[in-house]
Amino acid sequence: MRQARAFTLVEILIVVVLLGILAGIVIPAIGKSTTGARETTLAMNLNLLRRFLPVYTSQHKEVAPGYPNGNAAATPTEQAFFDQAMLSSNAGGDTAGRGTAGYPYGPYLSKIPANPFNNKDTVQFLGDGEAFPAVADDSHGWIYKPATGEIRPDNTGTRDDGTAYYDY
Repeated sequence: MRQARAFTLVEILIVVVLLGILAGIVIPAIGKSTTGARETTLAMNLNLLRRFLPVYTSQHKEVAPGYPNGNAAATPTEQAFFDQAMLSSNAGGDTAGRGTAGYPYGPYLSKIPANPFNNKDTVQFLGDGEAFPAVADDSHGWIYKPATGEIRPDNTGTRDDGTAYYDY
């Protein structure tokens, strides 16, 4: 009579240990690739926003996006910024639905990109005399100063080389 061949407990333990070692090698590599993808997305989104700002400004009598109805004396708002980015506009900074006659500019963006590290697409506005915070606090996706046209990501953390994401 033939006896059925089966795995021994030792063989099974060896396979489990080898799988554990492989997982220990692969999981950190996946984590690094995820961080790398977020870093690349952050740079691309920031580049997109930084290209939009001067184009809008040059087409709207040197008034940066965010000022309601293109009035540089008004307090900039997030809603005006979003409308001016995603709707059509005239040279005075008034906005209307896409394709509206008399509003030849824009839309510049289909949506405000989210910061890939904190998944926020909100924008914190800084006043004309207000300085950028010393460090990011993750409360918004972006920090924008309309008076100078500067925009930064509002997220903490650094790349492997020590560069803070906030300093991109």
